[in-house]
Amino acid sequence: MPVTRRLLLTYLTLTLVVLAGLALPFGYVYQRGEQQHALAQLEHDAETLAAFIDTATRLHHQTQIESLVHDSARRWDAQIDVVDAGGRTVISTRTGASATARLDPVLTGHTPVVTDISGGRLSVAVPIHPGRPSQGALQVSVPSAALTARIHQFRMVLIGVGILVLTCGGLIALALARWIGRPVRDLERATRRLAEGSTTPAPTGSGPPELRRLATTFNTTAARLQDLIAAQRSFTGHASHQLKTPLTALRLRLENLEPDIAAAGEANLQAAVRETDRLTTLVDTLLAMTRSEHCAEPTEPVAIASTVTARIAVWRPVAESRGVTLAVRGPEHATAHAIPGALEQILDNLISNALDVAPAGSTVTVAWRAGDATAELHVIDAGPGLTEEHRVRALQPFWRAPGARKGGTGLGLALVHKLAEASGGRARLDPAEPTGIDAVVALPA
Repeated sequence: MPVTRRLLLTYLTLTLVVLAGLALPFGYVYQRGEQQHALAQLEHDAETLAAFIDTATRLHHQTQIESLVHDSARRWDAQIDVVDAGGRTVISTRTGASATARLDPVLTGHTPVVTDISGGRLSVAVPIHPGRPSQGALQVSVPSAALTARIHQFRMVLIGVGILVLTCGGLIALALARWIGRPVRDLERATRRLAEGSTTPAPTGSGPPELRRLATTFNTTAARLQDLIAAQRSFTGHASHQLKTPLTALRLRLENLEPDIAAAGEANLQAAVRETDRLTTLVDTLLAMTRSEHCAEPTEPVAIASTVTARIAVWRPVAESRGVTLAVRGPEHATAHAIPGALEQILDNLISNALDVAPAGSTVTVAWRAGDATAELHVIDAGPGLTEEHRVRALQPFWRAPGARKGGTGLGLALVHKLAEASGGRARLDPAEPTGIDAVVALPA
């Protein structure tokens, strides 16, 4: 998930939690307040009506009592029950059966007022005379629809305000997330450019101070890294160039000494010549690797079959001298894209390595196939092979397999790997069947 979206989600979640923490208690408090206010108002009305009924009772005005009860029921849209001290209904405006069971606490004097909210109605029960429960009790019940409507309306307002606050918070959070995420994205792009070889620095003028400092530190680190890489490449290239001339002169001097060396020292002279040749090969390989690292040449289409045929012709005498057969198979018109000269160097290094490990009487096969997007070149030997760990490490510079022949440099496969990558492809080592190595180079077709 992108950092901007992650920050936005964090801010919105925090805003939602705060809103819920404020709105839910506020809504609950408002609901309880409205209910208590409605019950208090109904209790006041019921006590006022009870006082009038008490006065009419003392005057024995039964008709006035009935008139008071029915008039109040019409004005309040209420159901009113008047009971005597024994709980028997005296007057009731209820259409169905009277519900007077809840009047018992009032009649016994245990509770001066009984309130209830249930069944969509508000109910209040009070004694007709607060000091004398024997006078009977009065219950007033009104619909709670108006109360419910007010509470529901308040909830809608609360939800609307919450949505408005959440929207404003989301817009502010989006602006903050983009402000914080912009230097992170710039740093990510700068890192990608650095991996591709570009030296364009990351911007350091926007975002929080911590990220600006991080971008500045990254630019400093990237500049030092580029300097170190350039110095290493320059040293390798210059050192290799400087070594070629003295090595060539050393080999000529050793060859000139040949007539003056006694038979007993001829073996040592030949060993010195071979070591000089090995050093010369090492220097040439280092130069090739340095050129591949600096190489920015475009790739060009290369005919695989003709290139393989030319390199096989060069290596066939070496293979015959070691009792190894070189076999070739692949389509005639297959092509691959590679930088100039890369395919020849790749074939030379892979065939040389294969001949070094191939036992006498075996076959080294050079095969290729081309698909729609990739052309694969395979050089397969019947040598002892390598473990999975060693097949991965073999592509690293200067690594040599345990028990490898003396005189190798450990740079051939590393050069193959670099040339394949410089051409837009890749190299790997697979196990061959029944034994040996299948060196695979995949290039753009």
